Amino acid sequence: EDLKVDIHNFLDYWPRTSKQHNIDNISHIFGVINCNGFTVSDQRGLQAVGVGLFLNLCLVNHNCWPNCTVILNHGNQSAVNTMFHSQRRIELRSLGKIEEGEELTVAYVDFLNLSEERQRQLRTQYFFDCTCEHCKNRIKDDLKLGGVAEVDGVKPTEEQVKEATDYCFQMLEKMESARLNGDYHQVVKICKECIEKTEPVLADTHIYQLRMWSTLSEVQAYLQFFTDAADYSRKMVEGYMKLYPPNNAALGMASMRAGVSHWQAGEIEIGHGMVCRAYGILMVTHGPTHPITKDLEAMRMQTEMELRMFKQNEYVYHSMREAALKNKPMAMMHEPRSVDEGIKNLFHRRK
Repeated sequence: EDLKVDIHNFLDYWPRTSKQHNIDNISHIFGVINCNGFTVSDQRGLQAVGVGLFLNLCLVNHNCWPNCTVILNHGNQSAVNTMFHSQRRIELRSLGKIEEGEELTVAYVDFLNLSEERQRQLRTQYFFDCTCEHCKNRIKDDLKLGGVAEVDGVKPTEEQVKEATDYCFQMLEKMESARLNGDYHQVVKICKECIEKTEPVLADTHIYQLRMWSTLSEVQAYLQFFTDAADYSRKMVEGYMKLYPPNNAALGMASMRAGVSHWQAGEIEIGHGMVCRAYGILMVTHGPTHPITKDLEAMRMQTEMELRMFKQNEYVYHSMREAALKNKPMAMMHEPRSVDEGIKNLFHRRK
């Protein structure tokens, strides 16, 4: 039905003075694009801006746990000397060691979805049923909709997990509506209300919980509540690490976001660790010449320098950091007269 609507919209848009096409031809072209197109992103790889057709990559089949990924590299056109320019290109990148004769595969859909949902998406857009091991055996589906692990002999019942899952799904719909309306404070309220009720019941790998943490960390960072953003982004990454393959672009980008949030919150040790993890993943998924990897490399060097400064003298570090964030001349914090005062000053945040 969606395809029919797209075709009729295209034919209505097509100028009457240009060569006319019949529905069958347009249906064929749209079908080819729909089944073989790859998302084209902006230069940093953060925003989808279109769809591209690449003849060689159309031959690469799907696997929910692939051994390759496809990345659009816009190259480097910033150097004054054109000799140092690199071409824009689409790259098929290995995610690990591939044996001779092994088929190259990529993921057409996000593995974070349940097996049933991935199958539905593949059937709807690509017209085939996935027979990979992860779909046949529903691998990790139990983690994606599971409850928390048993603690001191206590574990939530299946009924409690189902009730929390249904409630979380309803709150996700409310949250998405508030976000589309730009009511970010309402988004925070909905997410926190949901998390307070479901976090004691749902596992840290539950996909609805992960979506709540992801949205809340993003919105809190936008509202400049960096400590909250850092906390929820860390939970999100820890959940992703239990679900995604180790070299996964979504995991790398989430780790980068979490690293930035921790750095903004003044938690330089965790922030640097997250940035390094993201850099290691994106070096595989995006490669050393991709703009986002270059950004991460600069960020890694920055956080490494700040971490050394932090370990040498925490008081100097926080004084310099506070001055830099507020764009003011540095005012040195006095040395504490006691351990209690030192701890109090160290974690003080001015509002």
